[in-house]
Amino acid sequence: MLLKTFGWSFAITVLGLALAGVLWGWQGLAIVGILSVLEISLSFDNAVINAGILRKMNAFWQKIFLTLGILIAVFGMRLVFPVVIVAITAKLGPIEAVNLAINDKAQYQELVTSAHPAIAAFGGIFLLMIFLDFIFEERDYKWLSWIEKPMAKIGKLDTLSVIIALVALLVSAMTVATSVAHGGGDKSATVLLSGVAGLITYLIVGGISGFFEAKLEDADEDADEEAAAAPATKGNGSAVGLAGKAAFFMFLYLEVIDASFSFDGVIGAFAITNDIFMMALGLGIGAMYIRSLTVFLVRKGTLDDYVYLEHGAHYAIGALAVILLVTIKYEINEVITGLVGIVLIALSFASSVIRNRREGKPGDSSGAKSEVESGV
Repeated sequence: MLLKTFGWSFAITVLGLALAGVLWGWQGLAIVGILSVLEISLSFDNAVINAGILRKMNAFWQKIFLTLGILIAVFGMRLVFPVVIVAITAKLGPIEAVNLAINDKAQYQELVTSAHPAIAAFGGIFLLMIFLDFIFEERDYKWLSWIEKPMAKIGKLDTLSVIIALVALLVSAMTVATSVAHGGGDKSATVLLSGVAGLITYLIVGGISGFFEAKLEDADEDADEEAAAAPATKGNGSAVGLAGKAAFFMFLYLEVIDASFSFDGVIGAFAITNDIFMMALGLGIGAMYIRSLTVFLVRKGTLDDYVYLEHGAHYAIGALAVILLVTIKYEINEVITGLVGIVLIALSFASSVIRNRREGKPGDSSGAKSEVESGV
């Protein structure tokens, strides 16, 4: 199963590193390898979040996520996105922006860095909404019960997550928008507009996918009732997974999440190289592993066996959202960003193992209590 799931990632790694060695020599090969590791370390929590969504889809859409999705992730976010940002901020045509990226890498890097406040505001607010909607929802399993219990209670207030996100955006625009580190000048308007755009994107894509998912769940309930009334009837829609419009919008939601996660990786990569092709190749290899890891978690049922993993990933998302908003003005080393996510997920995994042993069923959540709380 491991080879089947990670086979393409292994193959792409070998081909990518070989190509880097041929084009740029040993130094290029080393840089591409480092970028791959950077992407994996920064986006491990992304895989856990993706797995929580992807397991709701059917096999067809899981394959789409691995094929078309990886093309969007590699070429869209790691290669095209930085060029588009430069074209917009510098008011250049697409061809001029590409020429700048190839022929004047220093200026290209400077322009991408100056666009960081807008990127961070969009991604920060989008990811913050994901975290808030998770923490405000009542759940059977509670990891940090001393946080999650009161949050679930106050989360019953409608639009609370939107209000908090807007307050965070206003604070960011008023206190950290003027940034010497990212081009100088008053970035308040840019931060506000980008943050609102991130919020609107989350509400639209998440709302539409949630709408179709709810419709499918209603259809599943009807099918279950019919099956109970007529035992000979075959099929249970809930076992099949999301398909059609529901899966399509969930796929779009996944891609936007991946885009938000990739912001820090793309910006951080400039600390290693300003060659967009090296960057795209290295980050692309790392993104492929994140895709494969996502599918592995789904097929293994890891999120069902280790019930606090999703909690750890969402706390990592919340931390990353705060970090992105803070980096509008202050620089934070990418190592810190990556370590925060890894530590939180490792702690949630350890808590899951302890919980499974306490229940007497390691790696199996089937016999779990209706509500399991951890004091970690």
